[in-house]
Amino acid sequence: MWDPALLVLLALSLPGGADVAPKSEESGEPCSSCTFRNHSRHLRLEAIKTQILSKLRLKQPPNISRDAVKQLLPKAPPLLQLLDQYDVLGDGGSDVELEEDDFHATTESIIVMGTEPDPVVQVEGKPTCCLFTLSPKVQPSRIVKAQLWVHLRPSQEPLTVVLQILRLKPAMGPDASRHIRIRSLKLDVTPGSSAWQSVDFKQVLQFWLRQPETNWGVEINALDPSGKDLAVTTPAAGEEGLQPFLEVKIAETPKRLRRDAGLDCDEHSSEFHCCRYPLTVDFEAFGWDWIIAPKRYKANYCSGECESGHLQKFPHSHVVHNTNPRGSVGPCCTPTKMSPINMLYFNGKEQIIYGKIPAMVVDRCGCS
Repeated sequence: MWDPALLVLLALSLPGGADVAPKSEESGEPCSSCTFRNHSRHLRLEAIKTQILSKLRLKQPPNISRDAVKQLLPKAPPLLQLLDQYDVLGDGGSDVELEEDDFHATTESIIVMGTEPDPVVQVEGKPTCCLFTLSPKVQPSRIVKAQLWVHLRPSQEPLTVVLQILRLKPAMGPDASRHIRIRSLKLDVTPGSSAWQSVDFKQVLQFWLRQPETNWGVEINALDPSGKDLAVTTPAAGEEGLQPFLEVKIAETPKRLRRDAGLDCDEHSSEFHCCRYPLTVDFEAFGWDWIIAPKRYKANYCSGECESGHLQKFPHSHVVHNTNPRGSVGPCCTPTKMSPINMLYFNGKEQIIYGKIPAMVVDRCGCS
């Protein structure tokens, strides 16, 4: 358990910690519970920053600016669908709690942008796309779906193109082939309109994960009858966000769920007993542009006094928010129920990850 004096020093060292104590709306006098609640709020925000980085296995926030995010985000259906979910759900917390809470985030979807293949499989610097690399920690058996998305440029007239996906490999001799055909699809193109096309890539990706030494990337083309390539592999001006990418969905480890509602206190309440208070975390205020969605969420925090005769035992005693008046060690107001949040973000390799971060929303507070 934390030392009470240390908690106060930490709180006072935070920005705004030395401000004049808030006053009670009823009496106009300095409110001691309001002051400590303000300190608890600051401590909770700092703890959330640390927890997110730790749970995502990041030593520091990815160095991705807002302008870079706009360039890297693919203008593609699967990403737009994820963003639409946040528009519908908003930033509200869930009342669903994981019965067994893992510490680290669980990945549900990955969007992997194509990079330039190794020169050993290129001829005169071509092809410039695409090598797709996933973490070796991804288990092939957990891949539910893998789709390769390719954007086709518009044509001037109705025609049929042949979309080819060719697996690259080093040439073993001057006349040896550098390709293994994976897919070949005939597509009807409507004049004047561009479109995304998706190709099932699950078996190829699972093969690469089992034998990573075979992954040299793929060459993508969509040739019309005149031999013109309509596939966007190296985006020209105005084609930003249209480069090929892999959309990978990963099965989540099943966990049992249970529901329970927590008791709330208003931020202006004069309540001095242990209670849950509202707290909205704003990632843009942190300067964390690498988080795509949500831009903010309701985290909540615990604050208040606990009577020594009502000690409870709960697993989420992360931060001590108060002590008894005499300063001796006793029960503390702490989260007793927490729930996860879903997050869409860039990792350190500029890959787009959609995953679940456990224990980020305080659902209920109690004395422990």
